[in-house]
Amino acid sequence: MRDVYIVSAARTPIGRFGGSLQPLTSSELGAIAFEAAVQRAGIDTGQIDEAIIGNVFQAGGKGNPARQAAIKAGLPETVPAMTVNKQCASGMRAISLAYQQILAGEAEAILAGGTESMSNVPHLVLDGRWGKKMGALMTVDGLLYDGLHCALEGYHMGVTAENLVAQYGISREEQDAFALESQRKARRAIDDGRFTKEIVPVQIKTKKGIQVVDTDEHPQDTSLELLGKLRPAFVKENGSVTAGNASGLNDGAAAVLVVSEDKVKEWGLTPLAKIRAVASAAVPPSIMGIGPVPSTKKALEKAGLSIGDVDLIELNEAFAAQALAVMRDLDIPEEKLNVNGGAIALGHPVGCSGARIVVTLIHELIRQNKSIGLATLCVGGGQGTSLIIERV
Repeated sequence: MRDVYIVSAARTPIGRFGGSLQPLTSSELGAIAFEAAVQRAGIDTGQIDEAIIGNVFQAGGKGNPARQAAIKAGLPETVPAMTVNKQCASGMRAISLAYQQILAGEAEAILAGGTESMSNVPHLVLDGRWGKKMGALMTVDGLLYDGLHCALEGYHMGVTAENLVAQYGISREEQDAFALESQRKARRAIDDGRFTKEIVPVQIKTKKGIQVVDTDEHPQDTSLELLGKLRPAFVKENGSVTAGNASGLNDGAAAVLVVSEDKVKEWGLTPLAKIRAVASAAVPPSIMGIGPVPSTKKALEKAGLSIGDVDLIELNEAFAAQALAVMRDLDIPEEKLNVNGGAIALGHPVGCSGARIVVTLIHELIRQNKSIGLATLCVGGGQGTSLIIERV
């Protein structure tokens, strides 16, 4: 079995909902991340076998965002492209598909990542195709209809977090404290310039000229007192999941270049990390947030590792309650988890997040001179996905 490497890793800043990145579509954001990953690797675009991108909210974005992003990023028209939708795990699934194709000998170099512009998701007229003789047309919010509401349970993903609150006995105070720590870590990371090497600045054309966006926009200054004043967002009576201890709605893209060991040597590339294992698992949709537990156990078994062997962990913070439940079940030490903050502070552009946490994990392993990293997410509909890398 041959080794598979990540030779470059880049991401855009994460924009606020309706913020600085709002003028850009998902495919345009994806193109920026794609182009940066190729440039950082230093290879010719003609050497790439395929481009794969994760993207969840595709309505109104035109066909196959991966193909759009690849062409806009300057890849030859002869390079095929594929878009993946696995909800929150879309970006990570793109990377794991690249890994599996190369492992099987079907490709040598694949550009993979994720992208999302939640700011540009349209409202949908579900019964407008054939018209109505009488009465109003049914309009729904594409964000809720195609992602934030569970298609299987019929309620908001936030309710699945409340289900974990009940199952694991997680208090509102624990959730708010976790959220505050995420914000503090993210602010410290930004102030210390820890994200500088992974972020590619984005240029936005405005009426006043070119605006350069090079910093994550979602982190907020807050306190336990302010968080404690927020009302429950999903279960009004005795609920504890709020806008403050949940992830946000965001825009962003991330990409990596995945290359076989043979081509790393032949092309004289300097790899950043080796992919040790990938795994997916499924759980009841009503407790989708616990998905990273079985997927991580599968990935660790494949890699021949235990959770104690892992130096750094990037767990997507869909909700504080969900992250706390996963930490308990996997026995994750706080000092190893999301050391630069997570999605509660940085944001959760759904199709991008799985790739974003891989990019961030790689750069933090390098910064800290650590070896083994785990990236993992829960997935709407009741799934989990995990990826283990080793810095080289």
